[in-house]
Amino acid sequence: MSELLQLLVSGLSKGCVFGLIALGFVLIYKATEMLNFAQGELMMMGAFVAFTFVNLAAMPFLAGFAVTLVVALAFGMALERGVLRPMIGEPPFAVLMLTIGLGFVLRTVAVNIWGTDPRTLDVPYAGEVLVVREVVFGYDNLIVIGATAFLCGGLWLFFRRSRLGVAMQAASQNQLAAYYSGVPVKRVASLVWGISAAISAAAGMLLAPISLIDQNMGFIGIKAFAAAIVGGFGSLPGAIVGGLLIGVSEEFALRYLWPGFGEVTAFVILLVMLFVRPQGIFASLQKKKV
Repeated sequence: MSELLQLLVSGLSKGCVFGLIALGFVLIYKATEMLNFAQGELMMMGAFVAFTFVNLAAMPFLAGFAVTLVVALAFGMALERGVLRPMIGEPPFAVLMLTIGLGFVLRTVAVNIWGTDPRTLDVPYAGEVLVVREVVFGYDNLIVIGATAFLCGGLWLFFRRSRLGVAMQAASQNQLAAYYSGVPVKRVASLVWGISAAISAAAGMLLAPISLIDQNMGFIGIKAFAAAIVGGFGSLPGAIVGGLLIGVSEEFALRYLWPGFGEVTAFVILLVMLFVRPQGIFASLQKKKV
């Protein structure tokens, strides 16, 4: 039982990372109907930026975390304005290929700035554990789960209670109607990209104490994309649920199934979901409101 609980907590923490990156996919798609396949690389860049502030500049972890979020927010907004906005009106395939190419560019930038050696992020809870009746839980896993819950709660309040959040929801339903209602659609799209980048950066900082930081860590964005589809592409709660499902399943598969199967668990679940319920756990194919 203790092993099952430890695997469950570890799987939930991994699933939280998948879910946060999947949230980035869904936010951008709902607001702009674009797919950003550089979402994993934005997570990777966030981890490296945090490493720069915390390890190299010797900033306190929480301060470095906050500054990294601000930098990621600004970078995401600049990315939308300088790279993605000129692609408005182009075929979706062209935008898709652009974001894939952007991922390669970000990995190259990371290698040239930080090198190819894996890095570790200094955190105050490194190596700390919580023991509950002979069951040992790592603080790093518990922090990931708690921080994800906090971020999701903050996003829920933002979209439900703030005028800007309501404007984002309106733009995601019908951009033209929102524009004629006075919503600054371009500014909203830019902010959505910024928020998406900040969420991915947060995922990178939460993952860094568990996994080493390197230029290839962004490839887990592929599993996060699978999580978004499993949860119901376009559904924000579905992104988190899909991430948790894949994270827990992968952790148990790595422990109890044959070697190598754990790495493809996300895609097995994706294939099964596409056969059984193509719209995902939370059906998100709805008529747009005007």
